[in-house]
Amino acid sequence: MAVRDILTYPDERLRQVSAPVERFDDALQARIDDLEETRLAGPGAVGIAAPQVDWFERVVIVDVSGRRKTQSHGHLILVNPEITEWEGFALGREGCLSVPDYTGNVVRAERIQLHALDREGSECAFAMEGYEARAVQHEMDHLDGLLFLDRLVSRRQDLFQRKVYKGQGNSD
Repeated sequence: MAVRDILTYPDERLRQVSAPVERFDDALQARIDDLEETRLAGPGAVGIAAPQVDWFERVVIVDVSGRRKTQSHGHLILVNPEITEWEGFALGREGCLSVPDYTGNVVRAERIQLHALDREGSECAFAMEGYEARAVQHEMDHLDGLLFLDRLVSRRQDLFQRKVYKGQGNSD
């Protein structure tokens, strides 16, 4: 396993659309392990998408279980994820490993139905809401070459410089 370098804005590779995963082999498993190691090395990262480490297949990892009072399905490795239904909208603050110096207010669906494959290629489905649904939508945007910056209503009113305090790193 290895911690990979994270692409950061304005790197044009972050705009690339990712291809569906077609082979569930040892190479895929090794890349997923590297992606997880990279997520864990990130300051407080609850999610990561393959394109953030210069790998353009449709794989995301999300784990919001460490956040208090947050419903979650635990540690999720989602391959070829698709949102099949969404409901409601909510404004929330987001940060990103690929945009380390800023956070922003973004409107996302409050509840989603999600279908995906797990790391072995087995089908799975989830009903998600709140912060977990937001995190999954954020990571899935990376698969389509989108950043939270693209979803800001107003860069002047909804984009904020991240505060870093002495002895404390950034966290998503």
